[in-house]
Amino acid sequence: MHDDIDARIRFDDVRQVMEVDFSGFDFDNSATVNRFYDRIEARIADTGEELWFFLINLNGTRIDSTAWVAYARRGRALNMAHSMGSVRFDASPETAAQIERAARTEAFDPNLFTNRADALIRLGQMPSRRRAHVQHDPNYAPQDFFHRIAFDEEAGIMEVDFSWFTFNHSRDVNDFYDHIESRIADSGRDRWFFLINYEGTQILPAAWVQYAHRGKKLNLDHSLGTVRYAPGSETEADIRLRAESQDFRPNIRNTRAEALARIEDMRAEHGYRSARPTTPDTVASQGRG
Repeated sequence: MHDDIDARIRFDDVRQVMEVDFSGFDFDNSATVNRFYDRIEARIADTGEELWFFLINLNGTRIDSTAWVAYARRGRALNMAHSMGSVRFDASPETAAQIERAARTEAFDPNLFTNRADALIRLGQMPSRRRAHVQHDPNYAPQDFFHRIAFDEEAGIMEVDFSWFTFNHSRDVNDFYDHIESRIADSGRDRWFFLINYEGTQILPAAWVQYAHRGKKLNLDHSLGTVRYAPGSETEADIRLRAESQDFRPNIRNTRAEALARIEDMRAEHGYRSARPTTPDTVASQGRG
């Protein structure tokens, strides 16, 4: 499916325009939306440029009612993180009405045009906000991460505490995940069950592409199973959306005790050696300075 989607995404470096061709495409469910938007994010990351003008061809696009929430949410996040201005053209009356309703609710200019030429003229009137080679300043130091990682050797669990932490952009993601990978290397053990506290966590739009990339890589390289708990409504919704298209189970629980119980279920399901019984206080007592 990557090849089919890639053919619909083009970059014009001179105009600083990313053109996305949704023409004749059927967003039949939220998983299809997430697969398409995952690929758009990956293609933007490959360019090395964070900011583009967006030119969207909506000719014959169909967005099923079951896909609309995901389409609106992923589109909004993509625009917030990577768009210097978005223009849409050739939408059907039904799709145009959906977009205009969303624009009224969320207070953005839909910039809908009947043809590509007029849409390009409108983009040409928008100012570029690019800087040469955007370099994000660090928001955190290693000591900000250290006490957020705990290892329970006997239970084989690594606990990551993202509670009330904000990932503002890719630099924050890379700094935290570099620290996690370093701590796993120092542990002398390559694979752990991951227990992740998402209470009050914020992953801002500019951080999501790198967060998804680093999280997936860490799980593939080092996880025996991952369980998340206590996410806020916004973070939970984003995790569940991305799980649909990135082939992982979100494994989200309300409480830490429920998350630990799920890890024990996973241990049994996969035939891993039984550990001593874990309680909500067991992991917290390990590795805390």
